[in-house]
Amino acid sequence: MKKSLVALASLAVLSLSAHADGLTGNLSLTSKYKYRGQDQSDTDTYALPAVQGGFDYTAGSFYVGNWNSAVGFAHGTEMDFYGGMRGEVANMAYDVGILTYFYPGTNASALNTTEIYGSLTFGLFTAKYSHTVSDEYFGVPEASNTGYLDLSANYEFAKGWTANAHLGYTNFSGGAKDAGAANYVDYKIGATYDYGSGLSVAAAYIGADKDDKWGPVNKDRLILTLTKTF
Repeated sequence: MKKSLVALASLAVLSLSAHADGLTGNLSLTSKYKYRGQDQSDTDTYALPAVQGGFDYTAGSFYVGNWNSAVGFAHGTEMDFYGGMRGEVANMAYDVGILTYFYPGTNASALNTTEIYGSLTFGLFTAKYSHTVSDEYFGVPEASNTGYLDLSANYEFAKGWTANAHLGYTNFSGGAKDAGAANYVDYKIGATYDYGSGLSVAAAYIGADKDDKWGPVNKDRLILTLTKTF
């Protein structure tokens, strides 16, 4: 069942009222949902808006959260649940945790995926590695030990304006490759403008290589996203 705008707005109100207790929320509208360079909706449609949003609760170094999005499969909903710990060491920020991607609905369990992750941020740059611990990787069988490396940089070049760049690499396990999965690189270049009061807009050019193996799901797209944080 697709999460409605009303439900997300209600969550946003709850997040706003409980902000002092460490609860924050976010609500977005994006022109197309791509994840790791791949379309999460109809590949024949360049733009297909999706409502997204969730919340995080932080207590000291520890956090838990939930994020949701409309998708074009698995009964139309993706729900992510995660928890971890953040801190600083040797002038670098670190973040380690576990994340489960859940797709509710009949016959969608094969898409459910669980990863452990860790990241380090130094200045403008962040390196993050995610490691699949579930048997399947978004429907790809025998994919345990699949890895994803995420390198990103964010640079504020003018007041309110931040340039965003990302390069990712998906390295499938041997079993997933035997099932037909092919390693690929995804990329993003874009910019975000912060209006203040938690409101921002972003534009990004996002895509992936190996479209000869993966097909139109890896097409390049120009994506616009409006976000409000609480």
